[in-house]
Amino acid sequence: MKQLCDQERLKTYCNTTEKQDNRFCNLLSEADWQQLPDAVQVRFSKVVKGGESTVYAGEITQMRKSLWGTSLAQLLRLFGAPLPLSSDIGTPSIVSVTEDGATGGQIWTRLYANKSGFPQIVQSAKRFSGPTGLEEYLGFGVSMRLRARVDGDCLAFESAGYAFKCLGIVLPLPRCVVPFDLIVRHKDLAEGKFVFTLDLTHPWLGELIHQEGVYSEDTS
Repeated sequence: MKQLCDQERLKTYCNTTEKQDNRFCNLLSEADWQQLPDAVQVRFSKVVKGGESTVYAGEITQMRKSLWGTSLAQLLRLFGAPLPLSSDIGTPSIVSVTEDGATGGQIWTRLYANKSGFPQIVQSAKRFSGPTGLEEYLGFGVSMRLRARVDGDCLAFESAGYAFKCLGIVLPLPRCVVPFDLIVRHKDLAEGKFVFTLDLTHPWLGELIHQEGVYSEDTS
């Protein structure tokens, strides 16, 4: 029954209705979008009305950080701590997506519980603008341009450069200043669950951070 419902909502490619948001869909070609599982298409076409949030609850199932990755995460605490600080696994995690009426994008809030101490909260804003059509604003004037693509049965977003905005002027940051490659993947696991994977690498140092969490939408 659920599969039939998903297919009904996806009869028309990127058709804008009150039940479908086409902003992520428009980042891909029609052929690429149709390669994605129905559940992924529905999840990334979900309309989040102003003043409301969609909440996903789950837990962190994998976490690896090299010495360089740990050092980078700690250093970036000076800029709002956008990378996971804890190496704990089996801990609760919550992600909420809220429509940003000011920019026409979305505000993503991620909560990572720790086995000791207060949870870490990471906030960023996805904005449907820039050279690639999507960028993630991290705060302090820094944004990361993202390129959407299909990776097997996953919807992937990979970094395509960083920029700094000051006094209304956007300055692309050279590769030598921010030599990091980030890719996040969203893979459906059926029965309403999905896995979110984050990989941060360096061209010389290799893997810096690998994080994986399993989530499902909180409908309570």
